[in-house]
Amino acid sequence: MESFDFNITNENGLHTRPGALLVKACKVFSSSVTVTKGERTVNAKSLMKLMGLGICKNDQILVAVEGDDEAEAIVYLHGFLAELKG
Repeated sequence: MESFDFNITNENGLHTRPGALLVKACKVFSSSVTVTKGERTVNAKSLMKLMGLGICKNDQILVAVEGDDEAEAIVYLHGFLAELKG
């Protein structure tokens, strides 16, 4: 398993539109992808579960990837979150 911490800088946090884009990006990979905020961890391939975390601007999240393509996924998802706007 590989993981990275990420600070959300989006003014509106990880609301529905960017959340849906993240879910879509995660589904490209066969590996399981989870997002943790505080004590809660959810499947990042589920928009409803991701939205349930209530990720706001300046929140610290942990993205963890486990599976056959985890190395590729971790690099891609870190870059994806860094470029995510709106």
